[in-house]
Amino acid sequence: MGREWTMKSFQSGNSIALRVPASVGMTAGEEWRLVEDGDGYRLERAERPKRKFNIGKVAGSATGLNYVRTGDRVFDDRTLHWAGGTME
Repeated sequence: MGREWTMKSFQSGNSIALRVPASVGMTAGEEWRLVEDGDGYRLERAERPKRKFNIGKVAGSATGLNYVRTGDRVFDDRTLHWAGGTME
């Protein structure tokens, strides 16, 4: 088998929680699935759903923007100073 840890359960609101030793390597905020397995239980890391971008939430939100005119895209040459020296 693999390594073993002893944990203690405690009351947390209306739930029962397990205090997991840091040496297990779990991080706070991860989701886990508890599976009933014969006489005991098995703890599995839950698969995280892939995040999808919802364009409907942002479409039309920037109604006051205008396109940049071609003349506004031209910049004058200038001397740039970088770490005390001159970079041209």
